[in-house]
Amino acid sequence: MEAGAAVFGVMAAATAACGIPAGLAWAALAPRVLFQVVSRGTAEVVNAETNAFIVADAWFCLITALGGVLTGTLGYLAVVRRRGAVAAAGLIIGALAAALLALWAGDNSGLAAFRHRLTVSAPGTRLDSSLALGATSALAFWPMFTALAIALGEAAVRSRRSRAARRQAPAEAAAAVASAGAAADQPGER
Repeated sequence: MEAGAAVFGVMAAATAACGIPAGLAWAALAPRVLFQVVSRGTAEVVNAETNAFIVADAWFCLITALGGVLTGTLGYLAVVRRRGAVAAAGLIIGALAAALLALWAGDNSGLAAFRHRLTVSAPGTRLDSSLALGATSALAFWPMFTALAIALGEAAVRSRRSRAARRQAPAEAAAAVASAGAAADQPGER
């Protein structure tokens, strides 16, 4: 039982740790919305029809989906095949934590600088905003793709085993028939 808990904890922690670099990647790649200071501490979006909000959310989805595929595939190959469901559960729980850490790291990257500039800038000054995830349902991408990678890995292994068993079954049946026939042909054993 202790070994299972240790495997769960290690897998969860290792996967969760991947969330910080993912969040920093999101902060580096996602576009920022342009704001204009209206008064000290207050700003409005310059272009209300900007697609920067949607593109930033799309970058988060892409990064967390890739993180899920990578951690799910590597975790399956390294541990889940040997340790089973406990390791898989650790990976998936860790993936949820990784998504939350990615959100935290991306949201807070540049937030203090934005708030400072918003406070000290004169009206009319234009500022790039900090990131904010609008589609919180995107937090499900990392654990969902982790689980999908694990499930596909397990399905591939089971399919391979099933094909091998089907190939082996006719050979075993033929060997059984041949040995039964040989036993019937030997006189004096009746």
